Amino acid sequence: MASQKITSALAEIETSGNPQNKLQLYNNLLSEIVTTSSEHELAQDLIYYLDSVLTEDISIVAARPILDAFIATLQKLPAETKIKVGQHAVTLLQSRSTSVEEQDAQLRELLADAYEAEEEYSLAARTLQGIHVDSSQRLVSDSAKVRLWIRIVRLYLEDDDTTSAEAFLNRIKNLPSKIDDHELMLHFKLSQARILDARRRFLDASQEYFNVSLAAGVDENDRLQALAAAIRCAVLAPAGPQRSRTLSTLYKDDRATSVEEFGILEKMFLDRLLNAEEVAAFSERLAPHQLARTADGTTVLDKAVVEHNLVAASKLYENIKTDALGAILGLKESGEFTAGEKAEAYAARMVEQERLKGSIDQIAGVIYFDSGNVSTAAPGRHIRQWDAGVQGLAEDTERVAASIVDAFPDFAAGQMVH
Repeated sequence: MASQKITSALAEIETSGNPQNKLQLYNNLLSEIVTTSSEHELAQDLIYYLDSVLTEDISIVAARPILDAFIATLQKLPAETKIKVGQHAVTLLQSRSTSVEEQDAQLRELLADAYEAEEEYSLAARTLQGIHVDSSQRLVSDSAKVRLWIRIVRLYLEDDDTTSAEAFLNRIKNLPSKIDDHELMLHFKLSQARILDARRRFLDASQEYFNVSLAAGVDENDRLQALAAAIRCAVLAPAGPQRSRTLSTLYKDDRATSVEEFGILEKMFLDRLLNAEEVAAFSERLAPHQLARTADGTTVLDKAVVEHNLVAASKLYENIKTDALGAILGLKESGEFTAGEKAEAYAARMVEQERLKGSIDQIAGVIYFDSGNVSTAAPGRHIRQWDAGVQGLAEDTERVAASIVDAFPDFAAGQMVH
């Protein structure tokens, strides 16, 4: 309920006969409300004031300056008051919005600021959606539209509402003109990366994050954060040739060693097995949607690690029993499926999708790996490659030892004596 003093003052203004005098009286009363109303009466006093201005017999043209002064005053008030008064003001202006579109837009932006300050991101986004951007009464440039829609996209993403965010991102894509503002383009790319990330299109998201990390005009810390996000998405992507190319690009970036994710990136790039401790440490840096469980009860990270370790095992073994592979992959027996059967299912799916080369002997329970062409691979090829590698290492070691003896004969002789 408004204070008695304000309701009396409004009644007196409404009975005033001079329309021009009313405008001055309303302006004077607005200043008085802000300076004299108590904290718990301020919002209600302003609501009563606005009701009087917009329902009294004042033309909308004459009311615009009062609305401008009202908005300027509201801008300086606390977020809680802005929300209470702003909600009422926006509702009140809906029936007149075509005549006061500029004031309606300013009020909505002010209300959205207040919602955002209170971390009510979706409410802020929906408030901004009500702003008219295609109107004969108010000219809005494509740049201003993009700025508004980018803000709406980012607000929805704060609440992980990717569906609503993508709808406004598509509006930007469909604009006939391109985004010329460098900062807006960065926000667009980052928003696109976040949507792809949330949709679990991790390879595409990784590329977008990486592009942001390379863009000009980005703070160095923000670059590294974007690079770290690119690495996290690459790690979560399904194992296969495409992910291997992405990992290679990220690993060869000189900045990669500066982020915490470099350890797991290096192991994945080099096709080394990941252990449970490394995976647990990495999972602590993931967002909630990246740890959500899929239909089969596993997380995206669980699946990505199993598939990676399967590829890593294919580099170590020419063939392996499914039960042994299940143990290497850290799979557990559950329900009617053994660890070996789970390992076989993972391998079968990857072979079918051409993300892993090999074959499965289900009767013998053995998986045969082949990094080359199955039809031309000679038996024991991997063993011969291993033997050749060991021989090469031994020869290199012998050459190094001989070089030391030649360069430091006294040292070498002393070592021989001991």
